Amino acid sequence: MALVAIATYAQKDVTTFLGIPVDGFKPAMEKKLIAKGFVPQKTENDVYFEGEFNGSKVNVFIVTNNNKVWRIMLVDVINRSEADIKTRFNTLVNQFKNNKRYVDIDETSTLPDSEDISYEMAVNNKIYEATFYQDLDFEKLDTLAMNEQVRKKLLEKYTPEQLQEPTDEILEKEAMIKALLMLDCFYKKSVWFRIRETYGKYYITMFYDNEFNHANGEDL
Repeated sequence: MALVAIATYAQKDVTTFLGIPVDGFKPAMEKKLIAKGFVPQKTENDVYFEGEFNGSKVNVFIVTNNNKVWRIMLVDVINRSEADIKTRFNTLVNQFKNNKRYVDIDETSTLPDSEDISYEMAVNNKIYEATFYQDLDFEKLDTLAMNEQVRKKLLEKYTPEQLQEPTDEILEKEAMIKALLMLDCFYKKSVWFRIRETYGKYYITMFYDNEFNHANGEDL
């Protein structure tokens, strides 16, 4: 079932990083990161931030689309051995799974001790990543707008008179549409991380994405 890609009822409920909405313009985000204790480091063409996050030293990068912030990327400063990166990866998975602010839609699993990630990444190009979704803030959802969205979808198949006295079929359709719209809201608030490798050493990159601001080809 086709759904509207971006629903207005959810646009205020966006991904947050350390309580900061991943939204707005880059200069404002830079000031907020500095207020959180991150130290700006200038490069020839841009700026990134050094600091500590969740007990690890990281570099933080702000990614924009049409000048709006859509991603905060964190990169481990300290590279690790294969054994240590598996431990770090599994620790992160368990922390997210045990955090009530996140939803584990994909039922993410930890890596077994027997997993040979160096071989799998080098020979089979295997990607080790995990994705979680920040829980919805229902106070920021416009339920009236959501209900109107559901009604529009139902009117594609049923008449207004039929919706006034809905049958079991209509009620089932209504519940399915609401569930899909809610799922779409979750997908707009993804937080995910991946194991990277450089010269036999491993590190984690983590991404806090606001998919409302992500490019979807609208500028083509």
